[in-house]
Amino acid sequence: MTLPAGPPVLALDRAGRATITLSRPRHLNRLHREDLLALRGHVQRIAAEPGIRVLVLTGSGRAFCAGFHLGELEESEHAASDDPRLFEHTVDALEALPVPTIARLNGGVFGGATDLALACDFRVGVEGMELRMPAARLGLHYYPSGLRRFVSRLGLAAAKRLFLLAETVSAAELQRIGYLDALVPAQRLDAVVDALADALLAGAPLAVRGMKQSLNDIASGVFDLPRMREREAACATSDDLREGLAAFAARREPVFRGH
Repeated sequence: MTLPAGPPVLALDRAGRATITLSRPRHLNRLHREDLLALRGHVQRIAAEPGIRVLVLTGSGRAFCAGFHLGELEESEHAASDDPRLFEHTVDALEALPVPTIARLNGGVFGGATDLALACDFRVGVEGMELRMPAARLGLHYYPSGLRRFVSRLGLAAAKRLFLLAETVSAAELQRIGYLDALVPAQRLDAVVDALADALLAGAPLAVRGMKQSLNDIASGVFDLPRMREREAACATSDDLREGLAAFAARREPVFRGH
């Protein structure tokens, strides 16, 4: 399907899967302010709809995303009516999304897009893709929540390598350092993403959402035991747990309702 060039497009299916496609292929899906606003709006809609159980984020054309449009950088920082941290807040909202997320990396990942993908729970990349974080070569100090994500998810050594050296990293190396969960030929990308989405859809929504939130809290250095106990208790008294146990005993597939 060919999408019109412009802000990210949201598509939903009946199985509970949402797909957001970045849609500026001519410019490697670079993100303008209007794109970030649209992306944040899509994330808010997904968070508000209980029927959506997994999100796939991808790009159109030959790249996943070239990051923020640098031509708007100075303008956005000095526009009093705008959110000067719009990119950071948008990526943080994606990370905080209750439903599990998959970055379908159809090509290169550059600049802020490296963090956009990292904010997802899983990343599947194609052979031949590359990643580069050029902040140091531009004179930029990256925003704090992005640095925290890189250190907590990839480790300090990998984060320093990506940010301080600003080197181009190959797909194989991205898999080695843990940035990619899977690296596949382009012709297998959809099949692998679909299998991952199906596995997430097969889980009990209440348990999947609760554990995602707790795991992200721990990775962020927040260990809120009472809140985690609340999530644990909600699952322990849920219809989904009763259905899961009944299905296990009957040797059939469970039908979860999310409550």
